[in-house]
Amino acid sequence: MNYLAIVGTNSDVSTNRMLLQFMKEHFKDEAQIELYEIKQLPAFYEVEESQVPEAVDALSTKIQQADGVIIATPEYDHAIPAVLKSALEWISYTSQALIDKPVLIVGASHGALGSSRAQAQLRQILYSPELAARLMPSSEFLLGKSQAAFNAKGALIDADKQAELDEIFREFVLFTGLITKLLSNKAGIKKDKKYVWQTQEA
Repeated sequence: MNYLAIVGTNSDVSTNRMLLQFMKEHFKDEAQIELYEIKQLPAFYEVEESQVPEAVDALSTKIQQADGVIIATPEYDHAIPAVLKSALEWISYTSQALIDKPVLIVGASHGALGSSRAQAQLRQILYSPELAARLMPSSEFLLGKSQAAFNAKGALIDADKQAELDEIFREFVLFTGLITKLLSNKAGIKKDKKYVWQTQEA
């Protein structure tokens, strides 16, 4: 599987980035994970189709080419960062590349509860009609007190948390395969129906 992992912050120092970097290395034998920095995107504003920034087009292409997307979000005042909301608004307003795309949400936070409120808000946003991502049910990885969660090599210290992440990620790989197969079958059915209709009309 090929996944695009979105760092949901523009901070230069981020434990969410560290979490995705750990996942990229830890799961390298099971999937290819590419990190993407949204801090390079301009703030969202309405534009004509011909004026969409190149960076936004590039992000849309990466999403479309990936089997699935992983989003790591911190929590700022019980919400996702404005920069992440802006990135999603670009996708919603332009390519709508997240429609039917399998998405896994993870998050790290300096607080004890992790990014639970931000993840709940992000789920609501991703369910909106212009994004309409496929979110795996009952999946939530919360990394609290994240400043002390990694060792000097960037690996998770807590063995239980690592085991929890292992289980969630492997479930997401299976979920990605199921969604891909479902959409492929759906496309095939539509194609067959179109062929039958054309034959009857002929």
